[in-house]
Amino acid sequence: MKLPFTIEQFLGVFKSYNETIFPLQIFFYLMAGTIVFLSLKTSAWSDKIINSILAFFWLWMGIAYHILFFSTINKAAWLFGVLFTIQGLLFFYYGVLKQGIRYKVRQDTPGLMGTILVIFALIVYPVLGYLFDHVYPSVPVFGVPCPTTIFSFGILLWSDKKVPVTLLIIPFSWSLIGFSAATVLGMREDFALVVAGLLATALLLFRKQGFQTVRGEI
Repeated sequence: MKLPFTIEQFLGVFKSYNETIFPLQIFFYLMAGTIVFLSLKTSAWSDKIINSILAFFWLWMGIAYHILFFSTINKAAWLFGVLFTIQGLLFFYYGVLKQGIRYKVRQDTPGLMGTILVIFALIVYPVLGYLFDHVYPSVPVFGVPCPTTIFSFGILLWSDKKVPVTLLIIPFSWSLIGFSAATVLGMREDFALVVAGLLATALLLFRKQGFQTVRGEI
């Protein structure tokens, strides 16, 4: 796959993005920590806050990252921006307006996989980037598509069984697109993106199917 930009231009986008929005990266980590805390200490309003934050992340990535920054070197970023914006609206619709997605950390297979993905996105991902000589500010940080998509998959694996398939289409598609680009550009920390997409989507679809079967039998 031939890309319309070089690795230098790609990392240059991150440099421009990080320098422009600093210190919002710290705020994004605090928001992620809030999601983790509320998934552990559930309450009547925690699910709305979690879904509102996830919706914000995807809207931010769509508008601020893709359209305002990434589009300067890749025209396809306009399409990515629209899709990420739609994903943010889907989180808001299903999770906040319909209140159909609830979260609680569990010790089953999806729950443990979710924990691994969350830790990877917030901690392991930036460490790997540093080990691969991707130094701030010319580096993807939490709040841009690849680590935040991995994080989103992890949080969805903490959800109950009512995860709409519609909510998985765009993150799964991006896991394939992002992985393909990462392979060409040598962004080895993004190799985990396709693993997260495949495993999380399979687990969520399997769990949803199982829920529907049980419900139909009752």
